[in-house]
Amino acid sequence: MTHRRFYPVGFIVDEDCADNRNQNSIAARLSPAQGEATVDGIRELVVDNPLVAFTTLLLVSLTLPPLFERIRLPGLVGLLLAGVLLGPSVLGLLDPAGDIEKLFADIGKVYLMFVAALEIDLKEFNRNRDRAMTFGFLTFAIPMMGGILLGRWTGFGWVAAVLIGSLMASHTLLAYPIVMRLGVTRDESVTVTVGATIFTDIAALLVLAVCVSLQGGNFSPFSLTLQLVGLAVYAAAVLFGLNWVGRLYFRRTGSEQGNQFLFVLLAVFLVAVGAQVINVDKIVGAFLAGLAVNGVLGDGPVKEKVEFFGSVLFIPFFFVCMGLLLDVPVFIEALTDHLGLTVGIVLTLILTKFLAAAIAGLWFGYSRLQILTMWSLSLPQVAATLAAALVGLQVGLITAPVFNAVIVLMLVTSLVGSTTTSRFASQLPLPVGPLVAADTTWDDWLETEGKPETPFVVVVPLANPLTQRYLIEMAAFIAQYEKGYVVPLAIAPAHAHMDDPKLLAVLNHHQQLLQTAQAISEAVGTEARPQLRIDDDLADGISRTAREHHAQLVVMGRSQTEGLRARLLGSVIDNVFWASHCPVAVTRLKKAPIDLKRILIPVKIMTPQTIRTIRFGQIFAATHEATITLLHVSDRTHSAQDIQLFKGQLRTIMAEGPQVEHAIKCVRHDDPAAVILTAARHVDLVILRSMRRRTAAGLAVSDVTHRVIDDLTCSVVLFGEPHS
Repeated sequence: MTHRRFYPVGFIVDEDCADNRNQNSIAARLSPAQGEATVDGIRELVVDNPLVAFTTLLLVSLTLPPLFERIRLPGLVGLLLAGVLLGPSVLGLLDPAGDIEKLFADIGKVYLMFVAALEIDLKEFNRNRDRAMTFGFLTFAIPMMGGILLGRWTGFGWVAAVLIGSLMASHTLLAYPIVMRLGVTRDESVTVTVGATIFTDIAALLVLAVCVSLQGGNFSPFSLTLQLVGLAVYAAAVLFGLNWVGRLYFRRTGSEQGNQFLFVLLAVFLVAVGAQVINVDKIVGAFLAGLAVNGVLGDGPVKEKVEFFGSVLFIPFFFVCMGLLLDVPVFIEALTDHLGLTVGIVLTLILTKFLAAAIAGLWFGYSRLQILTMWSLSLPQVAATLAAALVGLQVGLITAPVFNAVIVLMLVTSLVGSTTTSRFASQLPLPVGPLVAADTTWDDWLETEGKPETPFVVVVPLANPLTQRYLIEMAAFIAQYEKGYVVPLAIAPAHAHMDDPKLLAVLNHHQQLLQTAQAISEAVGTEARPQLRIDDDLADGISRTAREHHAQLVVMGRSQTEGLRARLLGSVIDNVFWASHCPVAVTRLKKAPIDLKRILIPVKIMTPQTIRTIRFGQIFAATHEATITLLHVSDRTHSAQDIQLFKGQLRTIMAEGPQVEHAIKCVRHDDPAAVILTAARHVDLVILRSMRRRTAAGLAVSDVTHRVIDDLTCSVVLFGEPHS
C-alpha cells in the first residue's frame, strides 16, 4: 500500500517512489542490506542531522545576501531562493517539518515582527499623529476592502477573504534607508507614512488574531466580544506593563548590557508565549513587545545588539525557512493555472495603495511627488505580510496558491517600491530653512557637557610604512590648527604568551613605526604622543584608544583592494566607522597634504552631517591656505528658487567657519557621479561623506559615492561620524 506524507504547502511525496528513486543508484551496486544501510547512514548524517541543518543555514545566511546585493537584488530574495533549492522540491537537504527548521522559523517570525516594531520612530509618529493616523486608516482600509472583494470573487469564504485583505493592508518600510540617504526624512509625506506603519501593522495583526479565532469554529457574538476584550487587556498590559518593568530594570542594571540584552530577549518570547495563551498568534505579542520596549532601548548599544543579533541570525533563517515551504510545481501553478489570482493580488495591492495615498495626499494638500513618495513607501509587503501569511497557511485559512501569490507579491512590491521611492523621493524639494546652527563645531556630537575642556586630539592608526608620512602630516596640520596633539597608534595582535618571539618582533617593528611618526609630527611642529597597544581586535583597539584619549578625530588610510574576508565580515575601516565615538576620516592620499591646494566637496543636501563635513574641509584648507569648491548637482525638476535658497545656505555655512577662499557651483544633471568625476579632474582632493549603518557593520554610502570612489584618480577623504 502506498503512503503519502503531506507537507505544509500542499506538495505530496510518495514515500515508495521518492525514497526508492533516491536509493536506486546506490543500492544497485550493493547487496540489499548493504545498500539500505549505506543510504540510511548518509540520510541520517546529512538530511536528518540538526547540526548539518544549522550549519547549512549559517552558510547560506553568510554568503548569499552579499552576492545578491551586488547584482542589485534584495538579499532576502537570495535567502528565499536558497530555501527553495535546499527544500524538498529540489535537493531535499532541509525539511520544513524538521525540528531545527521549525524552531528557527518560529523564532525568526517572532523576531521579525519585534524588530519591525522596534524600528518605528515614535517621535516622528507623535509629531504628525493626526495625519499619520488618517493615512494609516486609509492605507489599511482601502487595500483590505480590495482584498476582501478579490477573495470573495475568487471563491474564498468570508474569514479567508478578510485575512487576504489584511495581508494587503499592512506595509513594511523597506525603502526607508533610501529616503534617509536622500536626506528627505523630514518631509512631512515621509514622516506621515512612517507613522502610519504603527496603525497598519497593529490593525492587520488584530484582524489576523480574530480570523484565527474564528477559524477555530467556536464563533459567536459573545466569544468574539470576549476575544476582543481579552486582546485589549493583553495589549494594554504589554504596552504599559512591559514598558514600566523595562525602565525599572534598565535603571537598576546600569551598564550591564549583557543582562539587558537577555532581558529584552526574555521579554519578547515571554510576551509571544502569553499571546498564545489567550488564543492570539505569537507575532501579535512580538509586535506589541517591540512597541513596549521601543522607548526603553532608545538608540543605545543594547538596541544595536538586539537588531544586529536578529539581522544576522534569526531573520535570515526565517526567510530561508519560508523558501522551504515553496513547492516549485505549486509555485509554477500559481503563475500559470492560478495566474489570475496572483496577478489580481499584485494589481489590487498596487492600485489600492495608490488610491489611499492619493486621497490622503489631496486631503493634506501635498504635491504630486509627495503623494507618489507616500505610495512607493507604503508599497513593499514583507514583515507583517509574510508572517501573517505563514500563520494563515498553518491554520488552514489560505491555500498554497494564495501563499505562493503572497511570495510573488513580496518580490514584486519590494523591487517596485524600492525603485519608485528612489525615483520620486529624489525629486522632492530640497530642505531649506535653519536646519542647525551654522557655527556647528567638532564638539556637537561629543559628550562634553559637564566635563572639563580637553585639547584637540587626533588618533592616527599606523600599519603601512609607505603611507604613514602623509597620514601623520594631515593629522598634524589639523591638530596644530586646533592647538592639540597627535596620537600615533600601533596595535600588535595579541598572542597566548606575552613572551612569544613573534610578538616581540612585531612590537619592535611597531616601535620603529611610532618613532618615525613622532619625528614626522615634530617636523611639522605638532606634539605627538605615540601609543603602542596589544589587542585581540584591530578595530576595537583603535576605537577604544580614541575613546580613552577623548579624541575628536581618527585619521586612517584606505587600502586599494579588499579581500574576501573584508567583503563578507567587514574590514577594519568598516568596524572602526561602526564603533567610533568621534568622526573618522578615511584617506587615500596621492600627494603630500601640503600640496593638496584645490579641494572639492560635493554637497547633495543640507544636513548636520553635511555641515560638519564642510567644516572638516575648511579646517584642513585653512592649515595650508588651500581653496574649496562646493559642488551641488541638482535634479532637473528642482526650481531655480530652490537652488538659490540652497546656495544661500552654503554661503552662510562657509561664512561662519574658518575663512578660506571658496567657490560654490550648482549644476543641473541626471548623473551626479559623472559631474563629480569631471570636476575632480581639476582638483587635488575630493572630500566625500559617509555614515554608519544601524544593524550591520560597514560603510553606508550611496551608489554615486561608490562610483566616485572607484573612478577617482586624485586624493580622496571619506568623512564619517557617529550618530549618522
